[in-house]
Amino acid sequence: MNHRFGSPSRRVAALASAVASLALGAAPSLLLAATAPATTPAGPAATVAGYTFVKSVGGIQEYTLDSNGLTVLLVADHSAPVVTFQVTYRVGSRNEVTGTTGATHILEHLMFKGSENFNDPKGNSVKQFLEKVGGQFNASTAVDRTNYFATIGRESLEGYVAIEADRMRHLWLHEADRQSEMTVVRNEYERGKNDPDSVLVEEVTAAAYVALPYHHPTIGWRSDIEHVPIAKLHEFYDTFYWPNNATITVVGDIDAATTLGFIKKYYGSYPHSPQPIPVIYTEEPEQTGARRVVVKKPGELGTVLIAHKVPNGRDADQPALEMLDAILSSGKNARLYRALVDKGMALAAGAGTDLHRDLSLHSMYATLAPGASHEDVEAALLAELEKIKTKGVTPAEITRVKQQYIAADAYKRDGTAAVASEINEWIAVGDWTLYVTFPQKVQDVTPADVQRVARQYFSEDQSTTGWFVPVPAAEKGK
Repeated sequence: MNHRFGSPSRRVAALASAVASLALGAAPSLLLAATAPATTPAGPAATVAGYTFVKSVGGIQEYTLDSNGLTVLLVADHSAPVVTFQVTYRVGSRNEVTGTTGATHILEHLMFKGSENFNDPKGNSVKQFLEKVGGQFNASTAVDRTNYFATIGRESLEGYVAIEADRMRHLWLHEADRQSEMTVVRNEYERGKNDPDSVLVEEVTAAAYVALPYHHPTIGWRSDIEHVPIAKLHEFYDTFYWPNNATITVVGDIDAATTLGFIKKYYGSYPHSPQPIPVIYTEEPEQTGARRVVVKKPGELGTVLIAHKVPNGRDADQPALEMLDAILSSGKNARLYRALVDKGMALAAGAGTDLHRDLSLHSMYATLAPGASHEDVEAALLAELEKIKTKGVTPAEITRVKQQYIAADAYKRDGTAAVASEINEWIAVGDWTLYVTFPQKVQDVTPADVQRVARQYFSEDQSTTGWFVPVPAAEKGK
């Protein structure tokens, strides 16, 4: 089973693999989300006993299973006889505390070890079933959510629904499985620690967030990975894995009434969680001055990373921030490319926002070219941001990046799995309808909006700056 983490900001291309290995949490890929999905018009809502129809937005129908509060999203696409079925649990590393960091991710691994009615000894485990029917399946863990998904032929949908439902409440949680998966997760952790950019992102994020649980990496701290008791994982599972804390998304060649019937058949027997799902009420205190970190490890090229906290992923300023980042980093005509790469100061440079349910994190970065200094590259990054604050951006720049945004979306939303994945990330930040409405809001962004958000959010006192400084192996730790 090839588990994967969500990437924190798919727009920050040069650091994406490093951040993904840390699993600092997934954010919607906003540069790649501009037009409506290639889905069939939703049509009238299905009438199925036991469900309440909530709303229809952009061809996506939302229902609630009355018996337990399970949310269901249906997206019809009859272009091929395939279906993607996805369960998103609204739990991620933000729900962990000291001693259980990384629990969400370890539990994700254990979800593939079998459940009461579907397991290897019976020959019908999720892996055995999906290999038999030729399905593609996976799972991912991020800061605000965990999801499990498969793309299968439409004739195999009921079989997969049954398996996915069984492991919601009847998962096997055995100490022997925890031990074996702990070593797998520890290896992932160690690979991240061997990547200097991964370490830099981890340390900048930890410095930027003081109180919010985004402070710790999704993969967790090594000591917690190694020692978390199976009883703690069982407690975590029994706290968050309930129908009222989950959203099912079904995309593809489906009949709404039949699909809702399958979901009710296999999930309908589960009750609402016996206790309310715990709410995160911690707020990040105001930052009172610039913060800096330096990472020294063996390596070849230095990196500069400048981060600022910005509003949550649902905030009305996010479309303008998206256009700001596109102007800074989208293509060879972008400002950072011209100012740093074209001038030989950096091999790559970019900007992006890691969208969260709570405060998000905006980053600018540059990978230093040989001979360039950290001081000069940091100054050049800040100078480009300052130009936008003082002089603004042009209508031509806005038009260019909006066109790029729309074109990229056609690729990003190609196929049932891609559509489900993007919806999943908007569920994570707290509003799936942004999958439809955010692109529309982007098209309304003006040059004045971009200048306003640059001035509002990117002051030096609110920054956290990190340098990766390569050193020979013998100098590590000096």
